Amino acid sequence: MRLNRIPRAAAAAAALLLAAACDSSGSGGSSATGLNPPDLKAPTKLGRTEGQVDLIAWAGYVEDGSDDPKVDWVSDFEKQTGCQVHSKVAASSDEMVKLMKTGEYDAVSASGDASLRLIASGDAAPVNTALVPHYKDVFSGLKNGAWNSVKGQMYGIPHGRGANLLMYNTEKVKPAPTSWSAVFEGAARYKGHVTAYDSPIYIADAALYLKATRPELKIKDPYALDQKQFDAAVALLKRQNADVGEYWSDYLKEVSAFKSGDSVVGTTWQVIASLAASEGAKVKALVPKEGSTGWSDTWMVSARAKHPNCAYKWLDWIVSPKVNAQVAEYFGEAPASSKACAETSDKNFCTVYHAADERYWKKIAFWNTPIEQCLDGRTDVRCVPYAKWVQAWTEIKG
Repeated sequence: MRLNRIPRAAAAAAALLLAAACDSSGSGGSSATGLNPPDLKAPTKLGRTEGQVDLIAWAGYVEDGSDDPKVDWVSDFEKQTGCQVHSKVAASSDEMVKLMKTGEYDAVSASGDASLRLIASGDAAPVNTALVPHYKDVFSGLKNGAWNSVKGQMYGIPHGRGANLLMYNTEKVKPAPTSWSAVFEGAARYKGHVTAYDSPIYIADAALYLKATRPELKIKDPYALDQKQFDAAVALLKRQNADVGEYWSDYLKEVSAFKSGDSVVGTTWQVIASLAASEGAKVKALVPKEGSTGWSDTWMVSARAKHPNCAYKWLDWIVSPKVNAQVAEYFGEAPASSKACAETSDKNFCTVYHAADERYWKKIAFWNTPIEQCLDGRTDVRCVPYAKWVQAWTEIKG
């Protein structure tokens, strides 16, 4: 569902573009409910490394210096483990799911809108976190989330996290917005200059707003919507469509639109807001009072991994402090390791990205995979699955 991902602003021009929380408003603390994955077992010990590992990743997650000699955390991994890295960049979560089903890859950097699909289908294996020494340093808010675990069993190692923010032009949008109403009920004020993220998962943003503004809908989880709740979110987005000037997936286009004034308010990421501001755009970005959606990516091991020992070595490597700091800065997201902040080249990086601020992340509903078994625990209704979200998104955009 996510189209492409982006590296940090300093490397942005050279790179590609770019789950529900334990409750409806925050991250971590609870496994996915209503899901009964195949009975797969995590390994109890590791064996000898196999000499290679085959990875599926977002652009910017597996860098070996071939794009930029200064950006390389793969070469040292290969030297230290003897595992030669072969990686394939995927352009979407859907592509990742399809590639994992081939059984040709050992691990994948899955987002929350793919992870439950991989767990439910048996394509992703449970992970023994005791075999990943650096897992102990992962922020608590990323452990046992509704998007990366089931019934207390982790299905991967958290990589990083980010929030979907509200960005606005400080000269043209006054007073400064504090609510998502600026892009929903209040969008007509900026008709033709509103921008929104181009993905079916954006339906969750509307649901999160409705959770706060229409309590009669009884939305608990923006990724667990029964038909009535789903229809309300779709209707809101169809009304918004009349005021949207552009749906964005290419971050460079969003930066350009805010610099030119074609866009004055809409969704963004911190790395985009920072890049736009550095290039002269008069913008600010925030998490509105209703909270926000966001992403947390998880390195998951294939249930049919041909090189599981090398895969586990990679999982531990990617959350080791220095490497996790490198990836976070290059990509533009908060690191997963609590020790990574001491390793960032920009000593203010973790402050800007709220890396250690768990109160901040409690306001973020991380992307998750909508399934018929309602993720909020309801058993008396069926929820609208992801395939229907995709169909509705096409209708919303017209």
